[in-house]
Amino acid sequence: MSWWQDLVGALTGRGAEREPAIALPPAPTSADIVAAVDGIGPRIAGRVPDIVVARVDRIAQTVKETVPRLGDLGAGSRDAHSVMATATSYLPEALEAYLRLPRSFADRRPVDGNKTSLMVLVDQLDLLAVTMEKIRDAVYRADAEALVAHGRFLAEKFGHGADGGSLNVGGTP
Repeated sequence: MSWWQDLVGALTGRGAEREPAIALPPAPTSADIVAAVDGIGPRIAGRVPDIVVARVDRIAQTVKETVPRLGDLGAGSRDAHSVMATATSYLPEALEAYLRLPRSFADRRPVDGNKTSLMVLVDQLDLLAVTMEKIRDAVYRADAEALVAHGRFLAEKFGHGADGGSLNVGGTP
């Protein structure tokens, strides 16, 4: 709407009809993401096989290691969104779908070719784990590259190569 339409509406007493604003929930904070993955363990304890627990623990640990560095991925990053969505949606939804099934069906009855629901869940968890590890590694890789670059700078500045050096604990040169 233009400014003159606002003015005419104000002068004539007829305000322009505005569409109601859509209220979107706030984006999850880092604390929300960590709380989401921390809440999964107690919900599945004693309800899923150990192979599922181990994979969930692996994903949760990787997410928690990555969360403090999500800002390093950049605003609107696909990877940052993937970490958030894994913790708050992808992982919980996969587990809830599995938990809705009776164990005898989920663990023994083929549902996808020769795969049982348990096997399908394990495949999904493995995919999430590998994806979260790739994102975590990308975050850390930037720091590792900065460390290497700094080492090269120091070598150029002070003229010594990074050959491991030597300690002279005897006091003689």
